[in-house]
Amino acid sequence: MRALRARREDFVAFGDVSPDGKKKTAIAIANIEEYLKLLPTLKESPGHLLWSSYDAEADTLYINFKKPSHATDSDMTDDDVIVRYENGEIVGLTILHASKR
Repeated sequence: MRALRARREDFVAFGDVSPDGKKKTAIAIANIEEYLKLLPTLKESPGHLLWSSYDAEADTLYINFKKPSHATDSDMTDDDVIVRYENGEIVGLTILHASKR
């Protein structure tokens, strides 16, 4: 899986002025195609819900399928992914060494 990298310069907020001096009138995302690639995964996720956050210091990606979730058990896979369960239901994934994937 290729990591998505969103930078401030990828986003143009409402009312920003472009380098050529023209005012932008809507939010634009330069790399929207990369985000659209997430749709098949989202459609297959439990409950069709997905929240994520990346901790750069720990190089860990947290994916949650339920909010709030309170894991009651977890399993570590051979490729350093922690599958988190709440009463037998998968509620999230913790992906270690995320930037190396």
